[in-house]
Amino acid sequence: MNFKNLILIVLSFVWLIACQQKVKNIQENQNVKVTEQAEKINSVIYGNYVDDSYDKRAEGYDWVAVSVKENGSNSIAVSIRSRADKKSPTCTFDTRAYKEKNSSYEALYDGKKIVFDFTNHNLTISAKNEENSGLLNFFCSGGATIAGSYKKIETDIDLEQIDPTSFSKILTLQGIDFNISAIEKKGENTLTVSTFGLEEPNYKESFGIVGEQVIDAEVEDLNADGSPELFVYTQSTGSGSYGKVYAFSVNNKKSMSPVYFQPTAENEKINQGYMGHDEFSVVENSLVQRFPIYNEGDINSNPTGGTRQVSYKLIDGEAMRKLEVDEVSKY
Repeated sequence: MNFKNLILIVLSFVWLIACQQKVKNIQENQNVKVTEQAEKINSVIYGNYVDDSYDKRAEGYDWVAVSVKENGSNSIAVSIRSRADKKSPTCTFDTRAYKEKNSSYEALYDGKKIVFDFTNHNLTISAKNEENSGLLNFFCSGGATIAGSYKKIETDIDLEQIDPTSFSKILTLQGIDFNISAIEKKGENTLTVSTFGLEEPNYKESFGIVGEQVIDAEVEDLNADGSPELFVYTQSTGSGSYGKVYAFSVNNKKSMSPVYFQPTAENEKINQGYMGHDEFSVVENSLVQRFPIYNEGDINSNPTGGTRQVSYKLIDGEAMRKLEVDEVSKY
């Protein structure tokens, strides 16, 4: 091989490396742009929305507000509340809605879909199918409805007037009813869980959840023993949005006991690259958790390690039942 050919080979190799680096830079820039676009959309979506009557609240008008918060990468937590200082609240509704498009989310209630459309700092709530519009009256009294348009405000909702119940949901399974509620007073949430239908005195427990907010609750018979389990999902109020599960198990329909769930940050089986932004849901007979994986150097708004999915099974422990990691996958 002569010197000229050697130079050509070296130059070709350098050119190839440069091209590969250029392609890598373009891909990284595209990923950053996609992430920035998603963050921009989310920053517009998250926040507080109010109806037209909110501006007339000083004149005694009733009003309805909608609070939208993060709940995982493809879902939001929606909380609808109304004025409560003059009379009983008009509208109360809590749900999780899942992304259909960049600015459109859908929630399922009683087999029917509720649509949340976000456009230009406005929110419109409607039924997916017009024939189901009556469903949106179910969450209100006096003929009111949650359907309609709401405008975004850049301040907190009027704390002197709004219903202090930060979460409320009633669930039923296998003849047992569960009432889950959280009330916020002076910036602190108190979670109350109570049951109806147990053979022994019904369960009722209240405890503070400092720095957390309730996102959702579900019931399922996870261990298929004929008695249900209750799962209450919370999220930290900081930027990390760290998820947590408060779980309870009904014992032969006679009583109910807490179930231990190890905090993700303390669980060495799954905590590598964990920085919050959890999403929990019951899938068939498993509790499933999903969260983004952060590589070293990733900032909070730009995880690059994909998504980890963790399935938990309910097992009997020495002192109490507990949720144990069953399967872990990445995508």
